[in-house]
Amino acid sequence: MQTNKRWLGLVVLLTIRCTVNAQYTEKDGRYFVGSTFALLGNFVQTNAPDFAQLNLGFRLTAQDVLSLELKTWKCAWPLGIHPTNSAYGDPNTAFPEYIREHGFALVYQRFWWKGLYAGVHIMNAWQRFVDENGQKIGNGFQLFTTYRLGYQIKLFHNRFFIEPSLAITHRLYPTKMPDGFRQQDDQWPRFLFGEPGLPVGCNF
Repeated sequence: MQTNKRWLGLVVLLTIRCTVNAQYTEKDGRYFVGSTFALLGNFVQTNAPDFAQLNLGFRLTAQDVLSLELKTWKCAWPLGIHPTNSAYGDPNTAFPEYIREHGFALVYQRFWWKGLYAGVHIMNAWQRFVDENGQKIGNGFQLFTTYRLGYQIKLFHNRFFIEPSLAITHRLYPTKMPDGFRQQDDQWPRFLFGEPGLPVGCNF
């Protein structure tokens, strides 16, 4: 637990306090749209998550960025299982069927050295619990935070960019789940360390 708190403190400190060289000029554009390479999971995963994401962003300064992420996906395994864990995809750790979620995240990024940045994502997600017959058996809500450390790589004269990163995720506030879903979810932590990310965007 102490280690978790130290990691969270480090990421938040970097996000808020660190200084940076200028990243963008007016000619590079203050707005961007984007998504994430996680969309490829819809084509390569068993039990595809039907994931979609749209990012809309605004550069307040050369160092400070605000964005809105619109997301939807379904999950058949608890979010506390890391994708590299052998339990992910194991039928014994799966939910009775799946959870469909729709939500949005408010994101703040702080660039603090060249392309290196830290970010905080605060996501609100509305949940629909679905049983093996495809019937809705309940609704829920969760507040989900992500603390991300990454590096922005500019492409094609700063017109496009990719941002490889690693994150700590925290299911800060979930409402009660239906039985079956709750029993599986309770076996896993609300923190997940080392979640990879690869956002991509276009400046204009």
